[in-house]
Amino acid sequence: MGSGRWSAGVIPYAEMGYWKPDYEPKDSDVLAAFRITPQPGVPPEEAGAAVAGESSTATWTVVWTDRLTSYENYQAKCYKVEPVPGQENQFIAYIAYDLDLFEEGSIANLTSSIIGNVFGFKALKALRLEDMRIPTHYVKTFQGPAHGIVMEREYLGKFGRPLLGATVKPKLGLSARNYGRVVYEALRGGLDFTKDDENINSQPFMRWRDRFLYCMEGVNRAQAATGEVKGHYLNVTAATMEDMYERAEFAKDLGSVIVMIDLTIGYTAIQSMAKWARRNGVVLHLHRAGHSTYTRQKNHGVNFRVIAKWMRLAGVDHIHAGTVVGKLEGDPNSVRGYYDTLRLDHVPADPVKGLYFDQDWASLPGCMPVASGGIHAGQMHQLLHYLGEDSILQFGGGTIGHPMGIAAGATANRVALEAMIKARNEGRDYLAEGPDILRAAAKHSRELDIALSTWGDITFTYASTDTPDAVETPVSV
Repeated sequence: MGSGRWSAGVIPYAEMGYWKPDYEPKDSDVLAAFRITPQPGVPPEEAGAAVAGESSTATWTVVWTDRLTSYENYQAKCYKVEPVPGQENQFIAYIAYDLDLFEEGSIANLTSSIIGNVFGFKALKALRLEDMRIPTHYVKTFQGPAHGIVMEREYLGKFGRPLLGATVKPKLGLSARNYGRVVYEALRGGLDFTKDDENINSQPFMRWRDRFLYCMEGVNRAQAATGEVKGHYLNVTAATMEDMYERAEFAKDLGSVIVMIDLTIGYTAIQSMAKWARRNGVVLHLHRAGHSTYTRQKNHGVNFRVIAKWMRLAGVDHIHAGTVVGKLEGDPNSVRGYYDTLRLDHVPADPVKGLYFDQDWASLPGCMPVASGGIHAGQMHQLLHYLGEDSILQFGGGTIGHPMGIAAGATANRVALEAMIKARNEGRDYLAEGPDILRAAAKHSRELDIALSTWGDITFTYASTDTPDAVETPVSV
C-alpha cells in the first residue's frame, strides 16, 4: 500500500486496503456475499472494495484519524469477486469482517453495519446481500430460538408429522366472538394451531383484549373436546414495547402456549420478545410481514436466507419461509435452502440451494419453518416432500373455505396429512402416488372428498423471480 495510502484527497477504495485478493478469512470472521451491479466504468474489484469500505471503516476521502486505530484490523476485506453466470455486469463480492466490528448478541448492530449505508451508494446500480456466514464465535453470543423444534414438540406432545394450522379469514372485520368461533371450529376439526394474521392488532371492530378472551375460550373448548394441546397465535404486535409486553402477559395469563409478532416491529423488539418468550415458557411465532419489499427482487435488497439466519439468531421459534406450491413467491431450491438454514445444526454450502457458505449453528436450537399462502389438502404429498416433517402447514382459505364448514375443512387437512404420513412410513413413493393416496383416503372421509373436488386442480404456476444462479445438472445413468 505504501505512503500513497496517506496522501490527502480521494483514493480508490481498492488502494486503501479494502480489496485484498490474497486474504484468507479467519474462522472468526463474519463473511458476506453481495451481488453487485457496478455503474459503467467502475471495475468490479473497486465496487466490491467500496462495499467493504463503506460497511466498515471507510469514508469518501482520506482521514488522518485512521492512524489512531489498528485500521487494518477494522477494515473489511473484499477478498474475491466472481462474475454471476448468465448475468451481464453482475458479480458476487465476498467480504470478510473482523469479529470485533460487531456488538455481541445484537442483530441491530450487525445489520446497521452490513446493510447500513451501502445500498444507496452511487457507484453501484444495484446491490443485494445474498448470504452470510455467521462464525461460531458470534453465534454463541445469541440466545437463539426461545424453545426450538425439539422443545416445542415436547410442550405440545406432537411427534412424527408436520403441525397443521390456519389463519382466521377474513382477517379483518370479524367481531371478537365470531373470530373465536372460527378458532374453535378449526381446532375441533383437527388442526393444531390457528392464528391471527399480520394486520390484526387492536382495531375499532375488535380490540385485542376481547379477541384474546374469545380465542382462548375457543382453544380451551377445543382442547377439552379433542384431548390434544391446541394453540392460537395471539398477535401481540403493537406500537410500543410496553403495549406488546402487556398483551403478551395477558396471553400468558390466559394460558396461551404461543404468541405472535410481525417482522415489521424491528430487530430490537424481536430480540426483546424472544427473551420474554423464553423467560415465560411461551412459543414465539414470527410473521415475516413486509419481507418481500426487500427480499424478492434478484438484483437489489436482502435475500430471505439472510433474514432466516438473523431471525434464528434473534430467537424466534417459528418463521414463515415459503411453500413452493402455494400462491406466494418460492422457488423449490431456494425454499429448501431456507428450511435447511432454519432447521439443521450444520448447513453445508450448496450453490443449487443458493447457499454460499458453510454455516455451523453450534447447537443453537432449530426454528420451525411455516408454510402458508394458497395451499390445500390436494397438495399434501408435495408439501411433505418439499418441506419435510419439521414444518407447520397453514391452510387458511383451504380450511375456512370448505363447502361443509370450517371444522370439515380442518378434518380434510388432518385426514390428508395422516394418510400421507402413513404412506411415507410404509415406504411408499408418496410423491408419485400422492393423488392415489389422497383419493383412497377420501373414500372414507367425506370432508377430504369434498376438499379434493373443490381445490384438487388449483395450482399457482408462476415463475419465481428469485432463483439460485446455479442449477442441478442432470446426470445420465
